[in-house]
Amino acid sequence: MIDPETLKDRIRAIPDYPKPGIVFRDITTLLQDPAGFRDTVDLLVAPFARNQVDKVVGIEARGFIVGGAVAHQLRAGFVPARKTGKLPWETVSQDYELEYGTDTIEVHTDCINPGERILLVDDLIATGGSAEAALKLIEKVGGTIVGASFVVELPALGGMQRLRDDGYAVSSLVSFEGE
Repeated sequence: MIDPETLKDRIRAIPDYPKPGIVFRDITTLLQDPAGFRDTVDLLVAPFARNQVDKVVGIEARGFIVGGAVAHQLRAGFVPARKTGKLPWETVSQDYELEYGTDTIEVHTDCINPGERILLVDDLIATGGSAEAALKLIEKVGGTIVGASFVVELPALGGMQRLRDDGYAVSSLVSFEGE
């Protein structure tokens, strides 16, 4: 297994996307590399391999890819947290702010049974808005949060600390300082 820091070399930086001043960390280049993708999933799974995780929640859209693979490895179910209007059944929603605007995510009202142990997975945490919204949704529908894991953290934007301050156990594989 490769060192988590080596994963940085497989993550593309796209300046001024989706707007000027933002450096977008694109994990699609990491996902295209079979060893990098496998090691990413293994590294995200490792802290939870001995914990009972009933379901993994992944945030649209790259969180679906990584979260689905993590759920498979943990033998857990998968729950998509999607943008408004994308889920076909009854939903509960949560608004949030992100580093370049605002948005809303939803989950089905029946996606989690009360007391189920839930792991949140996403590709990146910046300000923590989408992750915090997803965690609130998990709690609204009765889930017990065991942790939140991210491939990339942008510590200068404070998202991980925001979630820690709210009492959540959070981790990431790599950090990009000052960006």
